[in-house]
Amino acid sequence: MNTKYNDVVIGFGKGGKTIAGALGSSGRKVALIEKSDKMYGGTCINVGCIPTKSLVHSAKKAVSGCVSDKAAYKEAIARKTRLVETLRGKNYQKLDMNPNVTVINGTAGFLSTNEVEVTTAEGTLTVEAERFFINTGSSPFIPPIKGIDGNPYVYISETLLDLDVLPERLVIIGGGYIGVEFSSIYADFGVKVTILQDGPVFLPREDAEIAEAVKKNLEKRGVQVLTEVKVQELTENKGYAEVIIETKEGMKILPADAVLVATGRRPNTKGLNLEAAGVQVNERGGIKTDNSRMTTAPNIFAMGDVVGGLQFTYISLDDYRIVASKVLGDGSYTLDKRGAVPYSVFLNPPFSRVGMSEKEAVAAGFHVKIAKLPAAAIPKAQVVEQPEGLLKAVIDADTGKILGAHLFCEESHEMINLVKLAMDAGIEYTMLKNMIFTHPTMGEALNDLFNI
Repeated sequence: MNTKYNDVVIGFGKGGKTIAGALGSSGRKVALIEKSDKMYGGTCINVGCIPTKSLVHSAKKAVSGCVSDKAAYKEAIARKTRLVETLRGKNYQKLDMNPNVTVINGTAGFLSTNEVEVTTAEGTLTVEAERFFINTGSSPFIPPIKGIDGNPYVYISETLLDLDVLPERLVIIGGGYIGVEFSSIYADFGVKVTILQDGPVFLPREDAEIAEAVKKNLEKRGVQVLTEVKVQELTENKGYAEVIIETKEGMKILPADAVLVATGRRPNTKGLNLEAAGVQVNERGGIKTDNSRMTTAPNIFAMGDVVGGLQFTYISLDDYRIVASKVLGDGSYTLDKRGAVPYSVFLNPPFSRVGMSEKEAVAAGFHVKIAKLPAAAIPKAQVVEQPEGLLKAVIDADTGKILGAHLFCEESHEMINLVKLAMDAGIEYTMLKNMIFTHPTMGEALNDLFNI
């Protein structure tokens, strides 16, 4: 069977679903190919941002963090599932209502620059189109550790989100953002959590003072952080797993009711047969694109995690803006106009960052001055009984422009967006120093942070 469309979108992620809707609304005939009906809406809605933040909320609301509450956890998982199913359905319905968009459940592989073969439950079909848009996301990387394959106690982030029996002991392999966020969630549910990191420095990409503050906060809440650890093997015992590790002090065995593998993610390009379409990938496996997110094939674009780099749903959305500017607009909005990119790690309290660290700014040749503020000095932090944390900003001493900010405090995920706006607008730090904020709010802490 051979079907023709104007445009084909591969992947129902944020960028993919949005460009499909926009193209369909412009009058073009569009096919959106998604391999799983459980992934309508993409990673964020189904197995990423939304379900994990639902658990963050439930953990903070329902559990003391000192005693395991299995009933509260079971309800939290059920609430998460209901929320995800609702949002997934709404995402499908929004596109299904567009008369020019057809959703096809299947797996696509390129035959040429203008054709893909789609394998569905009913068989295979060939789909032709003038243009293609790849938004297939990324998947967890599973390291080659002995005993990891087939171990019933081993989870990735997606599968752990469906575990409705609260483990008493959770070992997390990987000290990156995903592992750290899960450590905070499960610590708040009273689980004994151990993070295993192979490198010598905790959160090595972050400012050293902020990373130390995060580490102390986790340890205060019962999380054990082990660095310079090599995981040698995973074994099964009667009812639990054993994680055999090599440390500076020698070999150790850690019992675990659940083991989370959080060792990074890789772009989903396997099976796409990109070579047939002339689409090249970079050394890390991400699809190569130019400033308009066009691949090495002039009629094929790529968006989101599959290009590598920052893996956030709002980056996929911004990639849509870039692609839409190219194919539906005047092409004026390109990757090099994106500006500063903020991100948040939803710990308790959350950590958020935008721009350079002090070390990075100095290495780049800037003459810097540093602003710091303990979260305990913020009145609103005392009101909500969350005085933990540290705020730090990096300023260009010659121009007064903000080079970066690191906010480890309650509501930092909201505050960081204001700093991003100031940076993109080229506003000097004194604007935030003298800005009128409502009181009491966490945002008004920027008055004091920049009061240098």
